[in-house]
Amino acid sequence: MQRILKEPLFHFLLLGAGLFIAYGLISKPGSSSAPGKIVVTVGHVEHLVAGFAKTWQRPPTDAEIKGLVDAWVREEIATRESIALGLDKDDTVIRRRLRQKLDFVSEDIAAQTEPTDTDLNAYLKAHPESFHVEPRFTFSQVYLNPTQHGDNLARTAAQLLAQLQQAGGKADVSALGDSFLLERAFQSAPAGEIAKQFGEEFTGKLVKLPSGQWQGPIESGYGVHLVFVNERTEGRAPALAEVRDIVLREWTNARRLEENVKFYQELLKRYTVTIEGGAPVKGPKKVAVVK
Repeated sequence: MQRILKEPLFHFLLLGAGLFIAYGLISKPGSSSAPGKIVVTVGHVEHLVAGFAKTWQRPPTDAEIKGLVDAWVREEIATRESIALGLDKDDTVIRRRLRQKLDFVSEDIAAQTEPTDTDLNAYLKAHPESFHVEPRFTFSQVYLNPTQHGDNLARTAAQLLAQLQQAGGKADVSALGDSFLLERAFQSAPAGEIAKQFGEEFTGKLVKLPSGQWQGPIESGYGVHLVFVNERTEGRAPALAEVRDIVLREWTNARRLEENVKFYQELLKRYTVTIEGGAPVKGPKKVAVVK
C-alpha cells in the first residue's frame, strides 16, 4: 500500500479526480442537480455583477441586476432543455468546447509541477539545437557593384583589396566602394542575421575567413565584397543560467503536452473503441480498434 501511495501515477489520478469534482461544482454556479429546480446563489449574483462592472466600468442598477439574473435563468433553462432533447449530441462546436475544458483540467495538473535545475539541465542537454548560441561577427565590408564595373570588376576588386590590405584595420571604408543599402560595419552580429541580409553563401565564407586582414572578393546576392573580420565568437552550447527563462518555458510546454497525453491515455482505458469497416488490430488494453 505504501508503494502505491508513493507512485506518481496515483498522485496524478487523485489530483485529476479532485479537479474534476471541483470543476463540476463551480462550472454551473447557482444551479441544482434536482430536476426542475434552479437556485441562484448570492455568490453567483455577485459573479454576474462583477462581470457587468468589468465590462461597463460601473456597477449595475437594481433593474440591470434583475435583467442579469433573468438572462442567466433563461440560459440555464435553455441549456437543461437542450440537453434533455439531445441537442448537444453530434454538435461539433459543443464537442470542441467540451474537449477544450477537459484540456484545461489536464493543463492544471501539469502546472502543479515545478522543475528543478536538474530537470532543466537535462532538458537543455536533450535539446541542444533549440538553445545553441550562434557564432557572432564584428566585421567591415566594402561593396562593389558588378553592373557598374562590368568586365573590370575583378581588376577593380584586386586593386582595392591591395589598397585596403596596406591600410589594414585602420582603413576608412566610408568613401570606398560603391553605394550600398546595408551597413559597412557590423558589431557582434549573429550568423543568422548576417545570412538574412547577405545570404547563406556569404555567411558560410565569412566563417572561414581569418581575422585581422582584408579578404575577398566574397560574393553575395548583391555583388562582391571585400571583408575585414575584426572579431569572431564561435557558436556554443549555453549554460543554464544564460537561457534559464527560455528553457523553463520550453520545459513547461513539453511537460504540459506530455501530461495531456498521459491524461487521455488513462481515460482511454475506461472505454472500448471500435472503428467499423475492417478487421481489428492490436491496441491498448480494453480497446479494440478496427481499421
